[in-house]
Amino acid sequence: MAKKTKAPDRIRQLYHLADNWTRRQWERVNQQGFEFAHDEQLSLEEKATLEEQGMPTFTINRILPVVEMLNFYATANNPRWQAIGAEGSDIDVAAVFSDMADYIWDISNGASLYNNAINDCITKSIGYLLVTVDKDADNGMGEVVVQQPEPFDLYVDPKCRDLLFKDAAYIMIRKVLPKDHLIKLYPDFKNKILKSSSDQQQQKSYTTRALGDDDQKFFVYNDPTEQSGMGITADGEQDELAEFFEVYEKQKVRYVNFFFKIPPNEEELKQMQIQCQEMMKSQKEEMSVQLLEQQQKMEQAVQSGEMLPERFELEMKKAQEMMQQQLQSLERECMAQIQQASQKTGNEIIEEKQFKQALKEPQFKEMLLDAIPFYDTRIKITTVVGDQLLYEDVLPKTIVNYPIIPFHFKWTGTPHPLSAVAPLIGKQQEINKAHQIMVHNASLGSSLRWMYEEGSIDEEQWEKYSSSPGALLSVRPGSTPPTPVQPAALSSAFFGIVQEAKGDMEYLAGIYSSMMGDTGGQHDTYRGMLAMDEYGTRRIKQWMSTSIEPALMQVGKVILEYCQAVYSAQKRFRIIQPSALQEERQAEINIPMYNDMGEAIGKSMDITAHKFDIRIVQGSTLPINRWAYLEELKSLMQLGVVDDIAVLAETDLKNKENIAERKSLYAQLQGQMEQLQGAIKDKDGTIETLERQLVQAGIKSKVMQAEMEITKKKESVKSKMDGEYLDTEAKQKVLQSAMLQNAELTKARAGDMLQNLKKDLESSKKSE
Repeated sequence: MAKKTKAPDRIRQLYHLADNWTRRQWERVNQQGFEFAHDEQLSLEEKATLEEQGMPTFTINRILPVVEMLNFYATANNPRWQAIGAEGSDIDVAAVFSDMADYIWDISNGASLYNNAINDCITKSIGYLLVTVDKDADNGMGEVVVQQPEPFDLYVDPKCRDLLFKDAAYIMIRKVLPKDHLIKLYPDFKNKILKSSSDQQQQKSYTTRALGDDDQKFFVYNDPTEQSGMGITADGEQDELAEFFEVYEKQKVRYVNFFFKIPPNEEELKQMQIQCQEMMKSQKEEMSVQLLEQQQKMEQAVQSGEMLPERFELEMKKAQEMMQQQLQSLERECMAQIQQASQKTGNEIIEEKQFKQALKEPQFKEMLLDAIPFYDTRIKITTVVGDQLLYEDVLPKTIVNYPIIPFHFKWTGTPHPLSAVAPLIGKQQEINKAHQIMVHNASLGSSLRWMYEEGSIDEEQWEKYSSSPGALLSVRPGSTPPTPVQPAALSSAFFGIVQEAKGDMEYLAGIYSSMMGDTGGQHDTYRGMLAMDEYGTRRIKQWMSTSIEPALMQVGKVILEYCQAVYSAQKRFRIIQPSALQEERQAEINIPMYNDMGEAIGKSMDITAHKFDIRIVQGSTLPINRWAYLEELKSLMQLGVVDDIAVLAETDLKNKENIAERKSLYAQLQGQMEQLQGAIKDKDGTIETLERQLVQAGIKSKVMQAEMEITKKKESVKSKMDGEYLDTEAKQKVLQSAMLQNAELTKARAGDMLQNLKKDLESSKKSE
């Protein structure tokens, strides 16, 4: 039997397997691109050659703006995740996940880490985010956090062919650290770290710059102390360096899905038997009474001669038999219920080791109904320092994905992608060379070189004053004067090389000058600018949708898996909104539920007991054209889809919070005033209606009174005319009274006319 390899030796073998020629060449190329992006574009040999030829050594960095713009487009906003519940009962809990992800992103300073990861993705071809647990946070309760490892510290299984490294057999983090630093990271393993072997290999460095270069502009991640093999402790003493490995591996663990009988308690059986007996007793009494009633009716029928005695006996016999059958059926039902209660089944999933251990118990064998073995994926972590194994651990079963998530720029189907900088290096060198030649040619034209016969001039005088305006330079008698050496004229086509190279670089990178505010390349009209912004960012959006957003979705899945493993107790999250117009949000998970006795019977918002599908909100990290967005909001406000507060929230006005508060107060007051005005209008309308009704009622009453008076007079006149005779004296009296009334009316009219005449005379006298 082969001897089992120790964990440190096995880990070192995996490291040498991953650190092959392809991996080293990939790191060298991308390290060069990283240095080019940070204006470290000349090697020592190139610099020395230029200086020997008297040419300038400056560079014009056209790569850094490309990197910054790509970084801006990918990190303009924080990513947002959504959880979709697998069942209807999961919807409420799924709504909390977005708040949890924002909380974890906030406490981890995720915006900066994500920015650095995207910068690594662009310049080094790949960036990483690592989801892990800070066990000491929250007073030992633990917090899920996000970290950003160095891409060149990671070594991936060379056979991996998945975009997110899901099919990798292992992912390894290797660092060379001082032992004192490792002890601070793992204080529980101090003795093992001190006993570990020191690093005998020098830290790799693929930079084109040599250490100690006076003109170095950018400092790579390799520290000179790592080259010497020694570090410095906190006390200022020299410390040994040690190789540190943290390896994540996927392994298949055998589980058993088994079904078993759940026997009822003795108390439950007794209670069910008692209930069955009571039911049988009450049913028997009821049926006995019914039988007596039936017997009494049939006896009366026999006495009255309606039924034969033989029929009576036969029917009584049938009734007794039916009663017995019903009692037996009821008894069988009760027994079936008891038997069904004793045949309840349960379902559990445990590891095969635990299942085999449980099979040793005879009681477990009797309860076991069926067992189905299967394999499940688990993530194993192995940590090694030098030749010492610190610990091996298996992550909780909720975590089935690697916590290390890669962000590729251009995936090649291997763990070695392409960067955005690599295709631009050649054009950058062309631009540098063209500018160096043009500046050198201009320098030669302004500071001429001279060809002279040896001994014909005073060399020191000519070197000092040959370029001075108005200088008098002496030539020895009989000697040939020095001849100026003119620089060769550059071809006119040479000057177009620089502009063409700049255009080629923009075309290769997909970042045009108009995106950076160059007014010369922008459209004249507003809509034309928006169209250019839309069309010019299609390549970036394609990169985001095919590389970055799948990785962000994987980050959300891993965060959820860690949350389900870590947050098992009640916890409240507080998320502060970036805009002051939005209030801070709070979310709470794993809320205990209690019964009337004060006993915990379960949890509300339990994230560990639900399954979710995680989705990244597409385009959530991309920038928004604010002017176009504001125009869209204005048009929506005019259509009544949104209100003015929504438009105000997207502006840059000062004190917009106070403005929004005032507008909300004005809106409330305006609403109250409109309500009062409506109430007043209703009351005014009611009053007018009532007035009209009163007028109409008065008119009706007066008409009715007039009709009644006319009717009375009519009846009185009719009664007088219908009389047998009329007294002549009565007729005279009637005529006299009528004449008197006419006379009084005439006098009254005459008096009125006299008074009017007097008034007219008085008014005429006054006017005279």
